[in-house]
Amino acid sequence: MTELVKDAALDAATAAKVAGWSFVLATDLDGTFLGGTPSDRAQLYHWIGKQRDRIGLVFVTGRDPGFIEGLCTDTPVPWPDFVVGDVGTTIARMEPPGPGGKVTPIAAMEAQIAALWGDAGAAVRKRLDGHPGLTLQPTDFRHRVSYDYDPETFDDSAKGIVEEMGHDWLISADRYFDVLPKGVSKGPSLRRLIDYLGVRPNRVLAAGDTMNDYSMLVEGFPSVAVGGSEPALLAALPDHAAIVRPPGVGAGGIMDAVAHFALHHPTPR
Repeated sequence: MTELVKDAALDAATAAKVAGWSFVLATDLDGTFLGGTPSDRAQLYHWIGKQRDRIGLVFVTGRDPGFIEGLCTDTPVPWPDFVVGDVGTTIARMEPPGPGGKVTPIAAMEAQIAALWGDAGAAVRKRLDGHPGLTLQPTDFRHRVSYDYDPETFDDSAKGIVEEMGHDWLISADRYFDVLPKGVSKGPSLRRLIDYLGVRPNRVLAAGDTMNDYSMLVEGFPSVAVGGSEPALLAALPDHAAIVRPPGVGAGGIMDAVAHFALHHPTPR
């Protein structure tokens, strides 16, 4: 387990870095930042890399810290500045920043999440053991329990079990069933991080493609459901000027949204 930092206050170096940002990209990974054509991904990553003093990067993902560290070490994907991981149950910084950094949870940001969850993991796993349509994921998550989900064999009673235990359930991409602390998801956790950083919400672009991104796309930031998004997400999202649905898939849709909202100049297209 990565050691928690003890103080939520921004250190001077981080505060100076954040003050220089004119734009923050808060993006899901699978299907979004990692989606689209190779040329669109390369263009977006290169554009971010050339302007890292002016662009903040937050990964808002269902993935765990180990996956994120491995992804950035082994691929051309840019290193994030901060991470909202584990479907919103992890709020962390990269420590040290940049290559070789570790996803280091910010204790004060996670205090409420930890209190809501307590030691619920074992009880959840016991209650849902062998439940039809659910296969436990092997990762030892800190504040969530996650399953691979089979819609054809799934027994809907799992939802009631989770609610009876005082937690939230979330089905996304027609593949995953997450059990989360009550009221915790990507949107509220991203909002908590942005408030902590002191970034103006209208300078943040939230980008996603599945139902586990819904809460951050309706949190009030300029938002994009990229091309190829889950139909259930597109159906659930309200018609609102702050939420765009461009045809560009993955990275291409992110670039379309940056240009649409005029969030940064020059834009990547």
